[in-house]
Amino acid sequence: MFLHRLYEDLYNAIEDDDMERVNVILKKEPNATTSIVSSHGDTALHIAILSGKIEIALDLVKKIPPEELEISNEFGATPLSLAAITENITLAKAMVEKNNTLVTLKRGNTDQSSLPVIVASMYGRKRMVHYLYSKTPKHLLDPSNPDPKYRLDGVLLLNNLITADFYGVRIHSPWEVDTKIHTGGDHQDEFISHPSFLHQLGWIMLRLIVPDIKHLHDRKLVNDEASNLLGCIFMEIKGMKLLELERLEIDKAVHNAIKHGIVEFVEELLAYNPEFIWRKDKRGRTIFSHAIVLRHEKIFSLFYRLGTKKSIVASRHDIFQNNFLHLAAKLSPPAQLERVSGAALQMQRELQWYKEVESLVQPKYKDQVNESHRKPATLFTQEHKDLAKEGEKWMKNTAGSSMIVGTLIAAVMFTTVFTVPGGNDQKSGLPIMLHTDSNVFMIFMISNGLSLFSSTTSVLMFLGILTARYAEDDFLVSLPTKLILGIACLFFSIVTMMISFATALYLELHKTLSWVSIPLILLSTFPVVLFSALQFPLLIEMVIHTYGSSIFDKHSKHASSIKKPQQCPPQQNRGLTTTDTPDHDCSMKV
Repeated sequence: MFLHRLYEDLYNAIEDDDMERVNVILKKEPNATTSIVSSHGDTALHIAILSGKIEIALDLVKKIPPEELEISNEFGATPLSLAAITENITLAKAMVEKNNTLVTLKRGNTDQSSLPVIVASMYGRKRMVHYLYSKTPKHLLDPSNPDPKYRLDGVLLLNNLITADFYGVRIHSPWEVDTKIHTGGDHQDEFISHPSFLHQLGWIMLRLIVPDIKHLHDRKLVNDEASNLLGCIFMEIKGMKLLELERLEIDKAVHNAIKHGIVEFVEELLAYNPEFIWRKDKRGRTIFSHAIVLRHEKIFSLFYRLGTKKSIVASRHDIFQNNFLHLAAKLSPPAQLERVSGAALQMQRELQWYKEVESLVQPKYKDQVNESHRKPATLFTQEHKDLAKEGEKWMKNTAGSSMIVGTLIAAVMFTTVFTVPGGNDQKSGLPIMLHTDSNVFMIFMISNGLSLFSSTTSVLMFLGILTARYAEDDFLVSLPTKLILGIACLFFSIVTMMISFATALYLELHKTLSWVSIPLILLSTFPVVLFSALQFPLLIEMVIHTYGSSIFDKHSKHASSIKKPQQCPPQQNRGLTTTDTPDHDCSMKV
């Protein structure tokens, strides 16, 4: 039980990276090379690799008999499995050349007990994957392998490569993929490695001008190759039957793609298998049902490309008797709500989803009840009760704070009218500056009047927000419009107030102390810049959300990116659930 303590000196020597001491110990006890030296069943070679002592590890590989390299620790990890976690190809090559069966060994049930190439892919070791894959017998990665121990390894490897952004590895199993490997980290594309000096020079200059151009290029290449790989996969699953699709957990994959907003996945899926629009998961929900629940407008926008079929798809119910409108009435996932600033704008986005889906379903669906006996409108109110309260609070706080500023500006501008620079002529009562600096004085008066007018307007807009009834529909247009006008008028009043202040300074000081007036006039622009930095992003966001184009892409100009199916596949190969019963024409499913 404690035999490993007999080799504590060897363990410590490896940890201390003392090659000389290790050799002395091994010379006295040659069997120590294959003995257990740790409580977890590790040999000296295991410890050397785990400790990162590669020189010692290479020396041990030379001394260990080939068959002894197959020893695994209590976790099922062989020395090659541990070497696969590193990027040290020299070490892996030394072991494989001495015993080429190491690449086929997997013992135990942990990650480290997988095939070495799979271990390398789990840890994102690109170069190691390259090498080990070239040495691994391909039949071990074939899903038709009679040995159940290896049957899922090909799928696991492919999944790990996709997760690590390694696309195009020449895996001929389980799906016939035959493209170049690529990852965004250290790919050298043909343009960069082109022998032409002009190309090299041009690329260097371009990178100097746009430092991230290489990264952007690599990411674009990754996306293209991922799309190609996706196409290969969908070609393979196109003719699969229902049980095969369920075994592949295709519904889970689709749900995760929609959850993370991977619109390319759904586009490719519908391109290769248009019949997937009819498929329901175990909860009776289609692709577009999930797009509504998870609030991904880009994925839901594919719905508008379905033509007449979209009316039929929109008539589907899930197993809880929820129609599309019930699903739109549910509260968005927190991650989607956080994409929008402020509870009021979040409530507006929720209403936009609900109103859009409402326009797509049959009118009678608005009065249908689900399993919980709730209509869509009732469900929307219950789900969004807290968000509506937060939106009202956010609106009132914003309006209240801005109203104070607007009131102060209006008061200052009102009094300024009666205390103009230079005073008034006692005989005529007119401002003295009106005759001496008429143009500048007119700018002062006009800006003063505009500031008073706009600040007063903003106060009235904010007052309207404070006294609003805050019905649900008010968040859609009415309340955002008032806030947009209020903030816009407040901004305009600050700008014109600063112009009025600057012209007043100029009139008072330009003849005697011009060197003082100019710096002060320049400083007067600071409040305008500060207000713009703080409030303009919110103002622009509100304008876009309220009056911008729809969040849904209803145009068909992108429809050509989806390949048209040649014909409806046979009924038994459609992968439809038992609730989808039509058997004669794809377009007639109801």
